[in-house]
Amino acid sequence: MPTITFSLKDLQHLVGKKLSIEGVNELAHYGKGDLEGYDKEADEVKIDFGDTNLPYLWSVEGFARLIKGILGLQKGVPEIKVHKRDYQVVVDKSVIKYRPYIACFAAKGKRVDDYLIKQIVQLQEKFCEGYGRRRQKVSIGLYSYKRLKFPVHYKAVEPLSVEFVPLEFKAKMNLKEILAEHPKGKDYSLVLEGFDKYPLLMDDKNEVMSLVPIINSNFTGKIEIGDENIFFEATGTDEEAVNLAAVIFAYALFERGFEVFSVEIKYPNKKVTSPDLSIETVAIKNEQIKHLFGLELKESEVKHLLEKAQFEFGDWKVKVPPYRKDILHPYDIIEDIGIMYGFDKTPEAPLKTYTIGSALRINDFIDKVREIVIGLGYQEVMSAVLTNKEFLYKKMNIEDVGTIEIEDFMSETYSVVRSWVLPNIMEVFSKNKHVEFPQKIFEEGLINIRKGNYILEHSRIAIASSHDEANYTEMRQVLDLIMKCFGLSYDIEEAEHGSFIEGRCARAIVKGKKIAYLGEINPEVLQNWGLEMPVAALELNLTELFEVIEKK
Repeated sequence: MPTITFSLKDLQHLVGKKLSIEGVNELAHYGKGDLEGYDKEADEVKIDFGDTNLPYLWSVEGFARLIKGILGLQKGVPEIKVHKRDYQVVVDKSVIKYRPYIACFAAKGKRVDDYLIKQIVQLQEKFCEGYGRRRQKVSIGLYSYKRLKFPVHYKAVEPLSVEFVPLEFKAKMNLKEILAEHPKGKDYSLVLEGFDKYPLLMDDKNEVMSLVPIINSNFTGKIEIGDENIFFEATGTDEEAVNLAAVIFAYALFERGFEVFSVEIKYPNKKVTSPDLSIETVAIKNEQIKHLFGLELKESEVKHLLEKAQFEFGDWKVKVPPYRKDILHPYDIIEDIGIMYGFDKTPEAPLKTYTIGSALRINDFIDKVREIVIGLGYQEVMSAVLTNKEFLYKKMNIEDVGTIEIEDFMSETYSVVRSWVLPNIMEVFSKNKHVEFPQKIFEEGLINIRKGNYILEHSRIAIASSHDEANYTEMRQVLDLIMKCFGLSYDIEEAEHGSFIEGRCARAIVKGKKIAYLGEINPEVLQNWGLEMPVAALELNLTELFEVIEKK
């Protein structure tokens, strides 16, 4: 959830109205934001915006625009004037297969100070890290316009064929060296992993502007106090997201007093003008408002509420601001009607239907297993079902077993659905090295695994112990007690598993079903997690064990 920092005086200047900090907090709620704090001495406000689908709010300019609509200081879709000039960006066919889309504009006529630079950089970083998926989907570059000669060229080049001085460095480096040695190269080199050529922006004098999406040139790509002219570019793999970045920045800089100038993008097979400020129209119905909120609103009331939310309304058709790409359905617009009306003012509705709930039999079984493990002195922990492949496989020293991946994830940390639970346990150990030993913990939860065209969902429990003498026997005793409590016998066979020490790992089998791994964790895995104390662990498939019990 992005947290932005800005000056209260600056917000008041952008809105054109004096605001109390209490009022700012209330107004932030309209954008699903919460005040995190206000340093009166430094005049610094911090607001956490919880809606990651509204990146225009990740800047004080966007927040001010929202406030102006709420307070009636600005009605309908805010307009910005874009001037036309003969600015061009030529996209070479060599870059199309790597990072095919680019959006640009020039902004002129406003002197940049230190505060404004920090605000621009804040929006740039929030957008690229969150909405841009750590620069993979979208990255943004800002340049000192006075040092550029148009047209700008966007192309892909051999990693060793070009050298330039990257931002905050003094010596020239080739592109390969930048990825290996520059801090930003190390942070974002994964975006270019597997590429035999790297995307590059150069002006018409062959002056390098940036290695996309890693780092700008220290000459052209360094905005300094006193600069009055800025060139903006966004590149990426998603055309709509790239265009959205340009629109959001164009609005922000226009509202700062800059004049905005469009750029013609010449692709190998088409020409487009950027920024794209086209407005989408969506039809809604009064019946939908009544269905969703139980509100009987007049057309004039709907118009008033939508204008506060900075839409335009007429004949039950709604014009959407170009920076609102979160509108996918009429109900998305109707949600904004509800926000502006006030959810606390919507009428209560009586309960018309009800059902009698009861726990599934497997849940009763799972609870009994949890109680047994708690009785053995283990403490239960809870982790997110979403995780990442590094935790699941690389750190655990095993290969991918069939992961469910999120196509459009917001954070690489939570980019896949977990396929087993033990990595969560190891993460807990890694964050609690300062806590007294022995540490004995467990976690029960759902996992998902892809098998061909099918997705399997199972409940599993991972149990682990960390102390000087943690060993295989300890886990075998835990499994013995669980099985004994349910009147089950089981067989043990030696197993190989990259997460466990060879010869100290086994599979438990009940009536032909392999229902558990148990053993001592591989020292290499311990090192991957930064652990010095031995760990013994087991992971038990509760879904399959329950099926065995049901057939008894």
